[in-house]
Amino acid sequence: MSGRGQRMRAVMRKEWGQIRRDPSTFGIAGLLPLLLLFLFGYAVSLDTAATRTALVMQDRGGAAQRLAGAFAASPSFRIEPAASVRDARDALVAGRLRAIIVIPQDFSRLAARGQPAAVQLITDGSVPNTAAFADGHARGLVRQWAADEARERGMAHVPPLRIVPHYMYNATLKSRYFLVPGAIAIVMAMIGSMLTALVVAREWERATMEALLATRLSVAEMIVAKVTPYFLLGLGSMTLCVVVAVAIYDLPLRGSLLALIGLAATFLFATLGQGLLISAAAKSQFVSTQYALLSGFLPSLLLSGFLFEISSMPTAIQWLTWLVPARYLIPPLESLFLAGNIWGLILPSMAALTAFGIFFFWRAIKSTQASIE
Repeated sequence: MSGRGQRMRAVMRKEWGQIRRDPSTFGIAGLLPLLLLFLFGYAVSLDTAATRTALVMQDRGGAAQRLAGAFAASPSFRIEPAASVRDARDALVAGRLRAIIVIPQDFSRLAARGQPAAVQLITDGSVPNTAAFADGHARGLVRQWAADEARERGMAHVPPLRIVPHYMYNATLKSRYFLVPGAIAIVMAMIGSMLTALVVAREWERATMEALLATRLSVAEMIVAKVTPYFLLGLGSMTLCVVVAVAIYDLPLRGSLLALIGLAATFLFATLGQGLLISAAAKSQFVSTQYALLSGFLPSLLLSGFLFEISSMPTAIQWLTWLVPARYLIPPLESLFLAGNIWGLILPSMAALTAFGIFFFWRAIKSTQASIE
């Protein structure tokens, strides 16, 4: 073998040795593809199933009862009876429901006479994919029910029956009303975790941690001092995103700035703490960046409800989504843009994000203290 070939073999042996000493390389080459294939193939779906739907019965006749039974038996809807449209609207605004079906008065009488009858469908237009699916499923179900009714009663013609849709907050189902608030959440999740993922790791790599400790600051004080500039920078990024959404994409901002600032602050508190914990545990800027992308960006994109309806995911994955901070930002952020201050949605989300932040900062402080000792 020539000298050049021997040198190349030596370099290859050196690289294989480096790969064996760095387990993160195996994670990138083997674990990451499996994780992404699992999520895209099993956990996420563009279809909707068992859409949480309220059924308001304003008519108790036989035809209305049979139609209600057809909706209840459909796998496309998870029917919850509601006493009134007002009660159902409150649940829809709070995010507990995705649609409302109203069977109006005189429905049974009109259907029995073969006269035109209508069923109202009210959906949340801030989630246009789900709204469109619910509309399509409802129309198909009503058409099939009307055909079955005509066949059983020996009618020559299918009685005219139609769905009257009403899309709350987004009457024209503009996709950007849904995509832009979700994109803001994803961007802030990535920025928040990335900003601090390098903070402590950089000090360990540069061997300047001892110099910082010589300032007689406690570990908690040092972390707060280091994170505060990134917190303010993150608020500035959030402000820039909101300005762009309103000025360029023409989104309405119906909520208050105070609620928006509070929501952004608690979300940054959680994501900065997450990045700080990664940084304190990894002690390497390269590894910290990888973990920040894996634990911050990908779960926020796939498991937050931004692109894929959580109710369509397997039950185990639905439970996993409760551990994704972005899940607690997207619904209240959409409500601030499109509906206004819905405190029943905003305050619980802020409380959950605060709890995430407290846990992440506490673990980061403990990890840093253990490394020093």
